[in-house]
This record gives sequence, structure tokens and C-alpha cells, in this order.
Amino acid sequence: MSSQANSKNPYAIAIHGGAGTILRDALTPELEAQYQKALTHCLSQGEVLLAQGGEALEAVEMAIRALEDEPLFNAGRGAVFTAAGTHELDASIMRGDTLMAGAIAGVTGLRNPISGARAVMELTSHVLLAGQGAEAFLRAEGLAFEDPAYFHTELRHNQWLEVRGTTQTRLDHSELPAHEGQKFSTVGAVALDQLGNLAAGTSTGGMTNKRVGRIGDTPMIGAGTYADNRFGAVSCTGDGEFFIRAVVAYDVIAQVRYGHLNLEEAVRHTLHQTLMEIGGEGGLIAVTPTGDLVLDCNTPGMYRAWVKQGENQGWAIFK
Repeated sequence: MSSQANSKNPYAIAIHGGAGTILRDALTPELEAQYQKALTHCLSQGEVLLAQGGEALEAVEMAIRALEDEPLFNAGRGAVFTAAGTHELDASIMRGDTLMAGAIAGVTGLRNPISGARAVMELTSHVLLAGQGAEAFLRAEGLAFEDPAYFHTELRHNQWLEVRGTTQTRLDHSELPAHEGQKFSTVGAVALDQLGNLAAGTSTGGMTNKRVGRIGDTPMIGAGTYADNRFGAVSCTGDGEFFIRAVVAYDVIAQVRYGHLNLEEAVRHTLHQTLMEIGGEGGLIAVTPTGDLVLDCNTPGMYRAWVKQGENQGWAIFK
């Protein structure tokens, strides 16, 4: 399924930093400027690689690593706290030429979970490794781990303190506690390189005050992440449990493949009909084999940024 080496496609890349109840009156101009700076910086990490002729997979990994290093987003360093006051990290990555994929779930201490997912894909015969077994494998492969203090940010800690000891979870992008079934957090990227290859990746810390051992859609190939050179690449963010039930990422691709919809139509149908019919909320980013980008959500907002070759970067927060 790989494109021919002598073909040249215009590259494209998009990233997201989570979707949810993002209210204009709760976002100060200063904080909005911080998000803009962070989004465009992280996007640029992937764009530079693509502009130099790099692979979509590399661009996705680098953009997500930058998102994981940014405390504003719920992945890597900015990950939220579990009910036990710990951090459990999930991530997945997939390449569209071979359909190879890798993922990790419930891992603690890993500085860049997306690189852990790639290591599973490239260095094992498996797709998903979890918990202590994943940690042992990644340590043996020399990936960087950090002490718990590295993941301790005041924003996330204060969010946890508000719901600690209860059964409540918390929206990642809201000042209000959330009832069960409303969780919006995750970062991700999709990319098309100049050889016509697609890739997608997703990373998350889950939800504040989640049960220890809870795993959402992010590390599940087909639910939170999917890429196929023939049809598109998708990275999701939203109600993880609902995205699993609707197999959202693959549902979008399946509608393009079997329903003969274009990618924008497929995204709209999945997000605004299929998902909402079962009560799911969130958003996703997607890219076609020709570089058309789709960034959509059924929530008030989604942190996102995008760029196509020859065009200026774009970014947005609100719907």
C-alpha cells in the first residue's frame, strides 16, 4: 500500500489537544495566547520534518512528543491524576502504508508515551502492551522514564483535590466537575508526507480521578486511532467509553471504504449521528490521502491546529 518513491504529494498535518466544554468566558486572553503558542509550537515540530521530506510517522511522533512535554495538555507531563493520586498513561500510533500499529496502556513514569507505542510497533510482534510488563520492556529498550514529581502540575493536582475521595471524574477542559460519562482529554496528530504515506497517533493521561487500571479508547486501534493510506488517518478525543463502543476511528474509515463517503461526510456522520445517538461527545482530526484535513467536534470546543504545504498554519479552540 506504500506510495511510489517518485511521487510527490503536498504534505499536511493536524494536531488536537482535547475536546470538551471549553467556555469563552472561562478562557482569559492570556490563557488563550498560551494555548495558541503551545499548539503552533507542537504543530511546527511535525511540519518541519514533513517539509524536509520526512515520514508521516516521524512527524506524528514528534508533534505528539511536543504535546506530551507541554503541561497545558493531558498527556505525558500534563497528565491528570488517578483516584490513587498517580498517573497512568496510554498511547497508540499507526502507519497507513503497512497497517502496523503499536500501543501502551496503564504505564507509569514514561516521559513520552507515544514513543513507547512506537517501540511496541517496531520492536515486538504485538500491538498492545500494558502495565508493568510494558514498563519493563520500555525500560529495557532505553526509553526515558521520570520520577512522579515530573508529572505533578498544580493545575492537575488542584483538579484532583476537588473530586478526590468521590466517584466523580472531571472534565479536562472545564472548571466544573463532570458527571460519569463526560471525559474530554487526549492529544493526537495525523499526517500525510510527500510520498503519500499517512500516519496517526494519540496519547492521554485519561480522566481526573479515574479508577486505577481504567483504559479508554486512546490505546485501542480502531477506537481512538486508525490510519490506512487508501482512505485516511484519524485521531480521536472525547468520551473514551463511547468511542470504544462506536469504534469511532475505524467507523470513519469504514464509511469511506464501504459507504463511499468522502472523509468530511464520514466524520460528520460518525460524530454528529452515530456517536451522539448513544450519548457520546468529543471530536477528531483526520486527513485524506490527498492532504485534505477535517477537524470536527460535537462539543463546544476542541484545541486544534493544522497546516498544509504552501499554506499558513491555522489554529482554533472553539467550535
